Amino acid sequence: MLNRFFGQKSKENPKQDTGAAQERVGEDSVSEQRFNPFKNSLNRTRQIFSRMGESFKEDNITDDLWYELEETLLGADVGPSTSMLLIDRLKERVEAENMKTGAQVQRALREELVKLLGKSSPLNFTKDGSLTVILVIGVNGSGKTTSIAKMAYRLTREGHRVMLAAGDTFRAAAIEQLKEWGDRIGVPVISQSQNSDPGAVVYDAIQAATTRGCDVLIVDTAGRLQTKYNLMEELKKLNKVIQKFIPQGAQELLIVMDATTGQNALLQARQFAADVGLTGVIITKLDSTAKGGFAFAVADDLDVPIKFIGTGEKVENLAPFDPQSFVAALFAQD
Repeated sequence: MLNRFFGQKSKENPKQDTGAAQERVGEDSVSEQRFNPFKNSLNRTRQIFSRMGESFKEDNITDDLWYELEETLLGADVGPSTSMLLIDRLKERVEAENMKTGAQVQRALREELVKLLGKSSPLNFTKDGSLTVILVIGVNGSGKTTSIAKMAYRLTREGHRVMLAAGDTFRAAAIEQLKEWGDRIGVPVISQSQNSDPGAVVYDAIQAATTRGCDVLIVDTAGRLQTKYNLMEELKKLNKVIQKFIPQGAQELLIVMDATTGQNALLQARQFAADVGLTGVIITKLDSTAKGGFAFAVADDLDVPIKFIGTGEKVENLAPFDPQSFVAALFAQD
């Protein structure tokens, strides 16, 4: 799967009762099938888009409409290049389809936003049902470890047997943080001491997961080492360890990106995408204070699918990304 991906005794968290964990965490208060999971998270962004309301009601397409649309996209953190891309596409459609009203432009905007985000892209799993390995990277403070826990919780509720590997052995408290989450959600964690070899942790975790009959192993990896070269070499090493057990290597290499950092996060992610070949993105901290337009910039700039959106602080607040629902939430009526 990741062909582009650069070719002490372990301690195990004893908590494994997934059913009990679900009781501790609590059931979702609403069904994702009945409600749009992104609506509350996009409150701030929806308010920004609502400023276009009067312009979209106009019977004529004026220069003011294009000016306001540009200001709206930039204000929603869509980013300069992606904003210009969208406006250029809309202007081409206005001419080609002989549009006359603001309402027609609005409908076309919604269609172009969905197109930009691409199709829904669920996680990749091994086709034969054997162990699936998911590597997760992200800079410190992006919400990486929390996102791993949320993903593990969701997968256990979907019937998967999940194990976590504490491969971020360089950051202070990263191991303990992951183990605490494992206790909370009832998922076993394989770990070693701080500054130990991440490759050894992954080796032990794969063996333990295979012995226990787990079908998903999620690996927390270092978000930042002393140099970028060291980080890339570490990721190469981890994939070589995985390939000893799974010839094709890891099924997913996901990067966690903090929505509150906006365009700055793209600079970091762009380098990861170029060097190691990402398979997907998890956008975190997309609550009422963050600007959801960041998702469009991510889709346009990185050209990899968005897998999940973190919609809140609770462990169940990780929604599989659905472009149609995401765009619908931007234009929903409060």
